[in-house]
Amino acid sequence: MTATLLLARHGETIWHAENRYAGSSDIPLTDRGRAQARTLGRWAAAHPVDAIWTSPLSRAIDTAAPACAALALTPHREPALAECDFGVQEGRTLAEYAERDPAAARAFVRDPVAHPFPRSENPASAADRGAATLRRIAGAHPGGRVLVVAHNTLLRLTLCALLSIPLGEYRRVFPKLRNTALTELRVGPEGRAALLSLNVPATG
Repeated sequence: MTATLLLARHGETIWHAENRYAGSSDIPLTDRGRAQARTLGRWAAAHPVDAIWTSPLSRAIDTAAPACAALALTPHREPALAECDFGVQEGRTLAEYAERDPAAARAFVRDPVAHPFPRSENPASAADRGAATLRRIAGAHPGGRVLVVAHNTLLRLTLCALLSIPLGEYRRVFPKLRNTALTELRVGPEGRAALLSLNVPATG
C-alpha cells in the first residue's frame, strides 16, 4: 500500500528571517514562526493525519506541537530528519560567504553538491539519509497520511533523491520550501515516490 507524506518546513526563525544558514544549530522560532505553527495546527485539525514525525531540533518540534495537540498525537522524533550541518556557514549568509571567498561561493551556486561549504555534511549523504528515512516512515504507515516536519535543504535534497532529479540541481528545481507550506508526496511499497503538490500554504 502507498502512504501519503505531507512534508512541512518548520516555522520562521531569527536566522531564517535574515537568510542565515541555521543547519544543525538549534535556533528557536520567531513570533511569526510560532504563528505559522498555530496555522499548521489548524490545518491539521481540518485535515487529520495518522501520525506526525519531526526533526529533533526545537524549531521543528515546536512547529509540530500545535498539530500534535489538535490531533492528540505524540510526535515521533527522528534524528535522521535533522537539517544538514553547514559547517563554516552555520549562522552566516551566502553574501558573507561570497565576501570571504568569491570563487568558492560562485562554485557553490553552480553546483552546491560538488562544491559544498567547508566542513559541512556531504550533501549526497544527507540526501541518502533523508530518502531512506521517508521511505521508512512510509513503510511504517501503509495507506496512511503522515505529517513530517523537517528542514529546507534536507527536504529539497531528499525530494531530488526520491524523484530521480540530479542532486546538484536542488537549489534550481526547488528554490525554497516556504515555512510550514505543505509538499505532498506519495510513496509506494517499493519506495517509489510521486510528487503530488509543492509549497501549498497550510490553511485552517
